Parts: sequence; C-alpha cells; structure tokens
Amino acid sequence: MQAFTLPDFYMPYPARINLNLERTREHSAAWAREMGMLDAAKPGGGVVWDEAALAKMDYPLMCAYTHPDGDGTTLDLITDWYVWVFFFDDHFLEQFKYSRDLTGAKTYLDRLERFMTATGETPPTPENPAEAGLKDLWERTVPAMSEGWRRRFVTSTHNLMVESMWELDNIDRGRISNPIEYIQMRRRVGGAPWSANLVEYAVGAEIPDRFAATRAMRVLSDTFSDAVHLRNDLFSYQREVEEEGENSNAVLVFERFLDCSTQESAELVNALLTSRLHQFENTALVEVPALLADNAAPPQELGAIAAYVKGLQDWQTGGHEWHARSSRYMNEGAAKDERRALGGPTGLGTAGTRIAPDPFALRQRAARHSHRPFHAVGHLPLPELYMPFAIRTSPHLDAAREYAVGWARRMGMFDSVPGVEAGGIWDERRFIGFDFAHCAAMIHADAAQEQLNLSSDWLAWGTYGDDYFPLAFGAARNLPAAKACNERLSTFMPLDAGITPEPMNPIERGLADLWRRTAGPMTDSARRQFRKAVEDMTSSWVWELENQAQHRIPDPVDYVEMRRRTFGSDMTMSLARLAHSEIVDADLYQHRVLHELDTAAQDYACFTNDLYSYQKEIEFEGEVHNIVLVVENFLDVDRLTARDIVARLMRARMEEFEHIVAHDLPAMFEELGLEDSVRQVLTRHAEDLKEWMSGILEWHRKCVRYTDAELRRGRTVEVPRELSFLPTGLGTSAARLGAR
Repeated sequence: MQAFTLPDFYMPYPARINLNLERTREHSAAWAREMGMLDAAKPGGGVVWDEAALAKMDYPLMCAYTHPDGDGTTLDLITDWYVWVFFFDDHFLEQFKYSRDLTGAKTYLDRLERFMTATGETPPTPENPAEAGLKDLWERTVPAMSEGWRRRFVTSTHNLMVESMWELDNIDRGRISNPIEYIQMRRRVGGAPWSANLVEYAVGAEIPDRFAATRAMRVLSDTFSDAVHLRNDLFSYQREVEEEGENSNAVLVFERFLDCSTQESAELVNALLTSRLHQFENTALVEVPALLADNAAPPQELGAIAAYVKGLQDWQTGGHEWHARSSRYMNEGAAKDERRALGGPTGLGTAGTRIAPDPFALRQRAARHSHRPFHAVGHLPLPELYMPFAIRTSPHLDAAREYAVGWARRMGMFDSVPGVEAGGIWDERRFIGFDFAHCAAMIHADAAQEQLNLSSDWLAWGTYGDDYFPLAFGAARNLPAAKACNERLSTFMPLDAGITPEPMNPIERGLADLWRRTAGPMTDSARRQFRKAVEDMTSSWVWELENQAQHRIPDPVDYVEMRRRTFGSDMTMSLARLAHSEIVDADLYQHRVLHELDTAAQDYACFTNDLYSYQKEIEFEGEVHNIVLVVENFLDVDRLTARDIVARLMRARMEEFEHIVAHDLPAMFEELGLEDSVRQVLTRHAEDLKEWMSGILEWHRKCVRYTDAELRRGRTVEVPRELSFLPTGLGTSAARLGAR
C-alpha cells in the first residue's frame, strides 16, 4: 500500500515530449555500460544497477519530458548527466549511507570533485563509474559554456555532492531537521539548482552575468528548485523513508514538526509546492520584466532570459510527468487523470489536453491577495520564548543614549519630510522610547564608546529607513519614487570614500555620516562587500512596497529569506565579519555550517520582532510582512495558532543553533584544518550571535515601540462601528481624518 494518497498537483503548463526519445534511450544505455555503471558492485553483493533496472527507471523519458525542444545530441548529453547524477546518488547510498561510513564518504567526495577541472588542469585517472562519468561529461560540456556559467555549475555540482554529508550526518545522529533548515539545505543536496544550470545549456541561452546574481534570477532558481524537490519528496516518501530509512524528506519533516498525520503532512507539502510555483510565476511576470526594463536589456538578453524561464517551466511539468511514470517512485494513479468526468486522449504527450483550473491553487492565490488591511487585531499575547543565553550590557549605555538623541536630531529624523509632513516620521519623545542605544549596548556589550555610538546609530538609521519607505511611498504606491530613492542611496556610499551629493533628507544625511565613519578605515574589498550588504537591505524595502502594491501576502519561503534583509541582520553580520576579514576568508562564511549558524540566529531575531510588532504592523500600518500573518494565511489558522507555530519555529531554530555550536562547528574546524586564529574568530562570532539574539529579545521586552499606548499616541481615533462603511486600506486615510 502507498504511504498516503497523492494530492492534486498544481500543473499550469502542458507537458511535451522530445521527438528524439528513442535515439537517446539507446545512447544512454550504451553510455552507462561504457562508464561501468551496470557493473558497479554493492558492498554486500550484487550490483547497484543492471540493464533492466536502468531501463525501468527510464531517465531518457525524464529528459525528453523536461527538455522537449533540444536536438538529439543535446538530449543525449543532458540525459547522460542525469544518468550520472542518479547513479552517484544510488552508489553513494550503497557505499556509505547504509554503513554510515563518514570517513570513506568524505574521501570519495573529495576525490570526485577533482574531475571538475579548471582550464589547463589534468584530472586523475578514474577509479569508479562515478568518476569516469563525471570526467567524460565535464569534457563534453564545459567547452561550450562561458566562464560565468562554469562557476555557477561547479558550485551547484559541489553542493550536490558534498552536502550529501549533511544527510549522512543527520541519519547517523537520528536527527530530523526543522522546516526552514530543510528547505534551504535541500537546495544544496537535492540538485535542482544544478538542473537549472543545465537548462541554460539545453536551451542554448545563458543568463547574462550582470543579471545572474540579482534577486529575480535567484528567486527563479530557488522557486524552481524548491518545487522540484517538494514534488520529489511526495513521490519518493515511501522509498526513502519507509524502505531506505532516510530522514531528509519534507513530508517527514512537516509530519514531525507539526505533529500531524502523514496524509495531512503530504497535503501541506503540496500546498507549499503550489505556493512556490505561484512565486515563480509572480517573479517571472512581474519582477523579471521590471529588472530587464530598469537595465535597458538588449534583445539578445531578453531572448536568453525568456528561453531560460520557458526551459524551467518545461522542466517543472516534464519532471512531474516522469515522476508519475517512473518505477523509482510511489505513483499509483498519478499517470492517469482520474478527476475528469469526461473522456479524452491519454498517454504520452497528452497532458496539455488535461489542463483545468485547480480549485485549491485558485483558493490559495485568492487568499494571498484578499487580506483586509488595518483591521483591528488587538494586542498579541506572547508565550514564553526559549532563550538559553544570558544578557550583558555595556557600561557605556548612558553616554550612548545621550549621544544617540543628538545624532538623530542633527540628521533631521524629528523633522517633517515630503510625503509625511504631519509631524514627521518620529519625534524626540518617541525616539527616546525606542532606545536603540539599549539594544546596541546588549548586542555589543564589549564595544568601546565610539563603536557603541556607531552601532546605535546604524540601528536608528535602519529602523528610520524601514519606517520611512512605507510612509513616504507606500500609501501612494509610488514605486518609481521608491526605486529612485533607493538607487540614490548608493551614491552616499562611494567606494573611494570620496565626495557624495548633498543629502536631501534624513535617510540620505544619516547614511552619508555612517558611511564616512564606518567605511573610512576599510580596505577597498571590505567597502565593496559592506556596501552590497547595505544595498541588499535598502532594496528589500522596495520589495516590501512591491508586495503592498500587489496587495499580496508573501510566499512563506520568500518571506523568511527576505526578512533577514529587511531586518538588517545581513548587514549587521557583514559588518562584524569585515572586522576580521584579514583573518577569515570571506568564502569560508559560505560553508554550510556557518551559513546555517547565521541564518538560524537571524530567523530567531526576525521572528522575535514579528511577534512583538504584530499589532503595530497589521492593525496600525496595514502591513502584510509579518511571519504570524504569513502563517495565518498559508495554513488558514487563527492568529494564536499561528503565533504558537512561530514560537515553535523559533525554538527549533535556536536548538539548531545550539547543535551547530556544539557539534558542527568543531567538526568543521577539524575537517578544514583551520588555524587557531581562525578558530578563535569563528568561536567569538558564535558567542557574539548568542548575545545578539538575547539582546534583541530583551530590547523588545523593554522597548515602548510596540506597546498599545505608544501605538495609539498621535494617531487618528478608531472609526466607530456605526461608521464602518467608510473605505479602508492603503490610500484611504483621507476618509478617516478625525480628532488627534
């Protein structure tokens, strides 16, 4: 019996099939035999694959579905890549996952990477089919591609192979990851970003280098990857979890985290899959055209990105068709359209005749756009939040408080500004109540006076900007003005620390002052990195306005990942890293252990803010960017249930943080053979994160910014129930003018 009934999948695009299928079937079987994949022995006897097993899995069918337009030679090469990657997965399973041979697994993976050679390098002599296959494929593929594509493909292939150790370590410890950790690690392990790279080869159109690192391109790849992986988890649950004893499967992760049945978890995973596909469509139809227009992309770049997007769509639908037919997966009934009341064509290539509106997908899309802004939610009572770390406070706090008020006054943060003339963004009383110096004194308890002042000012500036953008541009939905404001901010961060324009408002004046004080002592490389971190934060404010303009509650995964930027946590951590840039290589922070350490801490702090600011954002500001609201909307639950799920997520991320500090960080030190000076800096970094999280939680507990009294001070009176017919929502404040 199947472990659960497969849900109804959202399939917005028709599946098509490549006419070169039979040719490629013949080629791929011969290639696998030539590479030795049909003779590879299992440790306990037998072979990993034989010819019958390979034919039954039918990878040529998968590639014919996922790349329907390529010529025969292209389809042959793409199929060989997939035969290789699935052989690698099964070979690695037989050799190391069953035996839990961590040492042997690392040796195997380290050697395999040596076959992805740079120009002029000679690979070793292959000693097993995985090595032979990778050597052959590398030599046939990379000469046709640019250096930028090669870099991206090496990274995704490296992640695909090396991060298998994360899965192996979790199996060894009997540990099931939390949902956020699982989603972002599955991208590294699952291989869909690797598939997205191969789409560029298959369609003969690379992403231009200048766009490859933009948010729009990253989100296209991430949403494509997540949807591929979540779909695979649904089809492979029975084989992976029940038969092979693996624990890296979204159905199992959500089942354990939410303490629900397997069927309920499967429906939830499908809901997230649908949400990620909706995000893909929104990015492709809204963000990508805006990106190309803003950068005046020429026709050849427009055509390349259009072909890439279409290639990802083909892969998504074709991958589903293959999962529904392959012997590798649990797919009873999936290849038949049992929901149709009337007959119609069936068989290969007829999926286009079965496209019909998916009621669940339509309801989910409608719910995301139907939130009523400014509705009264009242104070959100909070549960006890798990915090295992102590609080320390700088002895310079009082002096920093006195300095902070003077600095904010000099920057004009208490003045009226265009678009927000009625009293300005803040006043002095409100600023004193916010007490950013108290937060800085806890998260940088050992800072000297001058450094503490600087930290306090960055907190004030970031919060002012976060308040300024929705007030100045959000109500009017003036996205062009918001983009222009954001682009102008970069001119106040010159890489040569030279002359800047004359500031026109407090946000520009504050940034000019902070950049001079912060970037002046930095190296050119450090300045470039730090400016990018600040730009990521300020551009995230524009992203929030774009969602507001669409009246759209964000997709859960997109929200979590962008929240780290809107909160300024990426910028804060970047500043801390650059202080030790001469000791720790910047690339080391991309290591899985440090990336998970940082993002676990960031999520805890961001969710803390969302819990405390729920009433402020939902009731008083008409916001849609709050994790409690996102969970309410996605799971269709009330705010208290959503609150408890958020608190559980915070605890899970904190426990993951503790696990990394206790186990993964020391293991990484040994694995990489890091010098004592580097180990000391990274150990100190982990200790700083502990104080960063505990200090932010304590600041929220003591700060007046989120109290009911402060929220109501200086705002219009509540509309009486008998006048509830008056218009509500963004842009209708003029209809609600009342006594102050």
